[in-house]
Formats: sequence, structure tokens, C-alpha cells
Amino acid sequence: MAIYSKEEARQILEKALSFSKAETCEINLSGSESGNIRYARNTVSTAGHRSNQSLVVTSSFGNKTGTATIDEFDDKSLEKVVRRAEELAQLSPENPEFMPPLGPQEYDESKTYSETTAKIKPEFRTQVAANSINPAKAQDVTAAGFLDDSYNFNAMINSNGLFAYNQDTNANFTVTMRTNDGTGSGWATRDVTDVSKLEAAEASKRAIDKALMSRKARAIEPGKYTVILEPSASETLLGNMISSFDARSADEGRSFMSKEGGGTKLGEKIVDERVHIYTDPLNSEVPSAPWNGSGQPLKKMDLIKDGVAKNLFYSRYWAKEKGVEAVPFPSNGIMAGGDASLEDMIKDTKRGILVTRLWYIRTVDPQTLLYTGLTRDGTFFIENGKIAYPIKNFRFNESPIIMLNNLETLGQQERVNGNLIPYMKIRDFTFTSLSDAV
Repeated sequence: MAIYSKEEARQILEKALSFSKAETCEINLSGSESGNIRYARNTVSTAGHRSNQSLVVTSSFGNKTGTATIDEFDDKSLEKVVRRAEELAQLSPENPEFMPPLGPQEYDESKTYSETTAKIKPEFRTQVAANSINPAKAQDVTAAGFLDDSYNFNAMINSNGLFAYNQDTNANFTVTMRTNDGTGSGWATRDVTDVSKLEAAEASKRAIDKALMSRKARAIEPGKYTVILEPSASETLLGNMISSFDARSADEGRSFMSKEGGGTKLGEKIVDERVHIYTDPLNSEVPSAPWNGSGQPLKKMDLIKDGVAKNLFYSRYWAKEKGVEAVPFPSNGIMAGGDASLEDMIKDTKRGILVTRLWYIRTVDPQTLLYTGLTRDGTFFIENGKIAYPIKNFRFNESPIIMLNNLETLGQQERVNGNLIPYMKIRDFTFTSLSDAV
């Protein structure tokens, strides 16, 4: 087993730290037990189990830093990796933005561990695949999917007295369904901390339904349309926006949060007043570790509240330069939703487009957060409150800032990639050209 208890991890870390001769030293220890099953063409292709562990030593002399890694933890090996990190530090150039390790910290109790997920057996994974493949075969559809589950721990110690430890579990499931005539495609994803909440069969059914509905798609003219974005469609755009709430790039005039003429948009209304985006490592639906890679405590924090930008992320170095408190980058993103179901939103749409998923997203202009990408795996035209017919995929050019200013309706939330994202109805979403890909 590559999973060490808190005390076992502490003993290894303290032993490694005892060999240090550097001015400062930080050591990270991690391990993972994970399993997976993959299927394609309605047949399981691979399945396996992985067991990994690693210890990373970062040694510093003044502003010169070196890092070395090892996966053996006997005394001789621990001393060897510490010496190697120190040798590399002496050879390294000085880092003008070096920050010394933190001192002791207080952390909230984590909610990231599930006993059920930690004890998954191969039989469980096999049943997930069967519950996807069998209904696909019955409806002349070909399934391809992947289930990956993991049980992990992370621990760290440093020469300034900090020690941190956390265990987490996670299960990720994705499935693509293609009709056997090659004209329809559907897709779904689910991720959970507690695998007893994994609804893989329901996700597979949704993907099958999308595939069957999307056969023989029609072409319609590109342009500005009202869209209903499923959470899997908007998650990446929102994630890119959250990643751009960096104080340094804003202060230096390099981001959408930079104000013309200098300063930032912190405290200004930047999107619709119904938008509330925040981070919370203790959220029961999307829990995350209560500390980050440098040992900083993570807390609940608003990013946008009532449409107003509330916080920017300050690295420890940039916070020191600006004379403010450091604000660590978040470990999850949560956007508050509403009560409307997907069905409610469709019924309330006279003319629009339902988007299952966006992919191949690339930056066009970082200062306006303009992105381009493609729809995929089920795009449908809505007319008079009903899905009328499938349509060919589009390329889009859109900014999440513009998108959140054109918000019409907030729907119910779903977990996507460790984040909570609502269904959203958006007016004037910009599609620029057609794509023939299914």
C-alpha cells in the first residue's frame, strides 16, 4: 500500500528533514492507490491498478533552490535525496522572487475522504462498464468510456515548523456514445468524492439519448443565439475566468481585471448582479484539501458577489511586494444556481440552442477573456419550448464576462471536475462558423 497514516508520514518526513544541512528545507510526501477500467467499441480494452509514492525535497541556501525526488524511504535513500537537493541548490542561480517556507499553520478538518471510494473493488468497475455497454448494444449504439478511481494522501514538513497532512478520494467517469450509422454522438461525465453517489448508469443513459437524438443533424446559419449551456459546457470557460483573477497580472495591466489607466477592477460590478462565484474547500458536494502546495490554509472566499469582483489571488511574493495579505489560489470553484431544471429552461425558450459540451477551447484575447472553441456531442435547436431537431456543431467566439452579463436564467447545479456549476441560459452567444465533425 502506498497510503501512509498521518503518523507514518510524519516519521518519514521528520527523518528526511533531520538530514538537511540547508538554510531552509521543505519536503513533500505523497502516495496513491488507484484503479481504472476503459472500454471502447462496446468491449473492455484495459483495466488495472496503480500504486505510487513519492518524496520531494526542496533545499535552499539564500535565494538558491534545488529539488530532488525519490520513491524509496529507507534512511540511506532519504539522506541521498536530501544531499542531492542541496547539491542542486548550490549550482542553481538565485531566484529574486524566492519566499522562505511558512511557519506552523492551523487547518480546518478535511472532508475529502470516503471509505467507500477507498475500498473500491475490480468488480465495481466491471459493473460500471457493463451498465454502460449493455444498454448501448441494445440500442445500436457504440460505447467508449473510462472510470478512474483513486485514494490519495499528501503530507509536507519544513524547517520552519510546518506540518500538514490530508487524505482524499475521487472517482471520475466519462462516456461517449456514437450511433452505429456514424451520424449521432452523446457524452456525459460524472465525478464524485464518495463513489456510492456515482450515477454511471444514468450518465450512460443520458449519453445514449443524446446520441440517438443527434442523428442526421441539420446545418443552420452561424450568428448570435440564445443558448442553454449545460454545466459541462460552461465549466472550462468559468474555470479560465477564475484562473484570471490573479492580482499580479491585473496590477501589471495584463488581464481582464486590469483597469484602463492603471489599477484593477476589484470592487467594481463586472457581471450580472445575480452572479455569485466563490470557493469553499469544506463544501460537502465538492470538498477539497484545506491547504495548498505551499502549506497555506484554504478558506471559503467570494470571488464575485452580486456581480461585483470581491477578491484577487495574491502569491506570497506579490503580497509582500504590495504590502497585503497573501490570498492563495482556490482548490475548487462554485457558482450559485437557481431552481430551474433543464426542462424548465427549455420550456421557457422560444428559439435557442442547447449545448451539451464545449471543447478545444483556446485563448483569443486574454485581456477581454475572449475564447474560441467548438460544440460537441449533442447540439440541438430549441423552438417554442421544445427540442426541435439536432444541428451541426459550431465554432464559437465568446468571453465568459460577456456571457455572464447576458445571463437570462440560472438553473440547478451539477458537479463537474470538482466544481459546482449551474445550467445557464444566455442570450446573444456568438457562433462564428459551422463544423462538420459529429
